[in-house]
Amino acid sequence: MSQPLRMVFTGLCLTFWLMVGAAFAQEEPAQPADRWNNVATRAETVVQDATTSDTVLETLRARVVDFRAVFDSERNANAARIATLREQIAALGDPPEGENAEPEASALAQTRADLNQQLNALLAPVQIAEREYLRADGLVRQIDQILRTRQAEKLLTTTPSPLNPEHWVPALRDLTDAFGAMLIDRGSLSSAQKFAALRENLPLVFFATVVGLLLLLRGRPWAMMMVSGLRRHQARGIGIWRFVVSLLRIILPLCGLFLLATAARQSGYLGVRGTEVIRLLPFMGVMVFGFRWVSERVFSRDDDEALLLLDQTQRRRARFYVNGITVVMIVSIITNQILEFELPGAATTAVIAFPFAVLISFALFRIGQILRGYQDAEEEAQDPDDPQRSSTLARVVRSFGLGAMAIGISAPLLFAFGYQDLADAILRPFVVTLVILGLVMALQRFAADVYGAITGQGIAAREALMPVFFGMILLTLATPVLALVWGARLTDLSELWATFSNGFSIGDTRISPTNLLTFAVIFAVGFLLTRLLQGALRSNVLPKTQIDIGGQNALLSGLGYVGIFLAALAAITGAGIDLSSLAIVAGALSVGIGFGLQNIVSNFVSGIILLIERPISEGDWIEVGGKTGYVRDISVRSTRIETFDRTDVIVPNADLVSGTVTNYTRGNTVGRVIISVGVAYGTDTKRVDKILREIAEDQPMVLANPAPNVLFMNFGADALEFEIRAFLRDVNWMMSVKSDINHAIAKRFAEEEIEVPFAQRDIWLRNPESLKGKTDT
Repeated sequence: MSQPLRMVFTGLCLTFWLMVGAAFAQEEPAQPADRWNNVATRAETVVQDATTSDTVLETLRARVVDFRAVFDSERNANAARIATLREQIAALGDPPEGENAEPEASALAQTRADLNQQLNALLAPVQIAEREYLRADGLVRQIDQILRTRQAEKLLTTTPSPLNPEHWVPALRDLTDAFGAMLIDRGSLSSAQKFAALRENLPLVFFATVVGLLLLLRGRPWAMMMVSGLRRHQARGIGIWRFVVSLLRIILPLCGLFLLATAARQSGYLGVRGTEVIRLLPFMGVMVFGFRWVSERVFSRDDDEALLLLDQTQRRRARFYVNGITVVMIVSIITNQILEFELPGAATTAVIAFPFAVLISFALFRIGQILRGYQDAEEEAQDPDDPQRSSTLARVVRSFGLGAMAIGISAPLLFAFGYQDLADAILRPFVVTLVILGLVMALQRFAADVYGAITGQGIAAREALMPVFFGMILLTLATPVLALVWGARLTDLSELWATFSNGFSIGDTRISPTNLLTFAVIFAVGFLLTRLLQGALRSNVLPKTQIDIGGQNALLSGLGYVGIFLAALAAITGAGIDLSSLAIVAGALSVGIGFGLQNIVSNFVSGIILLIERPISEGDWIEVGGKTGYVRDISVRSTRIETFDRTDVIVPNADLVSGTVTNYTRGNTVGRVIISVGVAYGTDTKRVDKILREIAEDQPMVLANPAPNVLFMNFGADALEFEIRAFLRDVNWMMSVKSDINHAIAKRFAEEEIEVPFAQRDIWLRNPESLKGKTDT
């Protein structure tokens, strides 16, 4: 664009903005409703005009959003009073209807009429506010749609190709003229004026220069000295101190850079353009030191501090490429700022920006290659043929490496074909995204070190669950920043937050984040109180009662279920969640539960029956389904039985309620043991009876009343069969007592020379002569 045409265009734009400003500066009506009608009408007219600028749309949108907030608050005005009036009207009942209906009392009818009048008076402004809120909300969405459409169209707009040689010489001339204009601007002031400005601000300039240089040159060495001192003294939580010192390594030089920029601006020697450029110095310092700090944390020189444990060579290369990208971006920003003073054409902008884009893309491609080959320690230790060997971190890092390589190739190509805006929209945001994610990783590591120092776990805390939770929170907080980096507008985020704050509707009930937070807090308090009450009963109250252990456990379990139910009920009520509108859904769910989850429901109900009826209790010795063991836990769905082999058997509660269960210790631990023994034929049976009775009576676990009994059971095939039947004080000792009695029987029978026979069999051969004949042959 030539200089005259540029001047004409600038004048038209200035005139347009003056007209828009005058339109907005007109005296508005005093009534809010009239002001809103004017703004809404103006917005509805502007959105239909395709030539309206983005700035005008943003201004109108801001005003519409302000009115929408007012209408939103008015929608909920007098909500408590309206609810009270509706309850009062409902309490009066329906008026009598029909020809034969008794007439209603005049006082009651008058009361109903007064309440309805009050309700209608309160509902009128609420309904108007609801209508205008919907109107404002529709305008906001319409403006947002227009702005997003324009933003998408801009990305697909082509510019002159930077590879066209015809644009090179004009671009170089424009760049030279821009830098020359800076020198001319610097020389526009006389030496006397410069000296006067310097003399006036000399103390500030001198102090800022000296301190700035000192911090800039010595800030990093001072931070390194602090790390060395902490290492010598073996300070606790060295990872935390390393993080803090690493921050000082960028904060101190950054403060020095800010002081130098202040001194340069106050010196008066830079001129207008130079001052505008120097204002970018703090921002560029943040970029330089911030990018470098993140790279030194992610690709640290120390193996125990590196967030991505690559080898030393790869980490050194990664740091080099990150520093290269930073330098190129800084030079690009300065160059673009200087060119902006001359209002460069599209061809000049494309030619000047293309080399920077190529350099950034090359460095990004090389970083992508490094990340593409990343493997963590756990992955290297696993079987290479295992398809599940890759950890989540390794897969994410390799995915970003592949993305970096793809963007490193596609961005220069898009730029070369004229899609400069699209190339910038994917190249620089991706670089910033990598930096932000690296920052999240560094902060998560710092949180893990702090957690390890507090809990005493040290470095082992980095693998704990709590630091992972911290990382998820940090990543959630970084999501809006990433959205802004990738082109989202602040208004988009504010609109999303407003939608989230309004909540969602379930039937006639609207659930907002405030309701959810209230529900969570009340339920957490109720759950905590339930656990505290259970603990107090378990440790202080129940042990002093005559209730057995099984009854105590059943009482505590029932109290826990009731407490959780009451906590949920209180949380729902306190949060203001009306579940009456879900009655139909609950009915449908109950039918589905009845058919699809009947086994689970049956086990649940059976668990409640077990806790109330208590046919079995924790600690009982039972036999069910061929499994024998002790009851260790009764839950609402199943019961855990520990067998004598120390294995756990999970039995559904329905089997315990509807099946046959043998409980050896229900009510008391007395139980009977039966021991069988055989003696040889010809033995004196009375003598055997006496010996066995003496052995049984000598056992301390055998009860004297009822006394043990010895029975002569049978004339067996090989022996005379006897049985000892005795009741034990504790049936849990059955096997031990049985073993002791068998040892005693063996000893006494040996002393009394009583034979315990064993099975004998005689073999008869029908034709032994035939066997003999075969042997001879």
